[in-house]
Amino acid sequence: MKNATGPEESGYPVFVESFDADSRYRRVRLRGLGCEPLEREEFEPRLRQVFPDIDLDDPAQVHWEDRPGQWPPWHPGEA
Repeated sequence: MKNATGPEESGYPVFVESFDADSRYRRVRLRGLGCEPLEREEFEPRLRQVFPDIDLDDPAQVHWEDRPGQWPPWHPGEA
């Protein structure tokens, strides 16, 4: 269930949207910048670029809509 105010107005610096098994990306909303599809390998570097002092383990800073820390399965060679 989505936040009643929507991810952009959630108040979290980072809002990770629902897990989508059909994609290797998760849509990540970055406060002030909008939404970006990010792979597991891109997630931490991008967050640190935008929010250098962010605590990735603090649920008040990084909110996962579902399956915290999980990413869809993907294997090299898949689109």
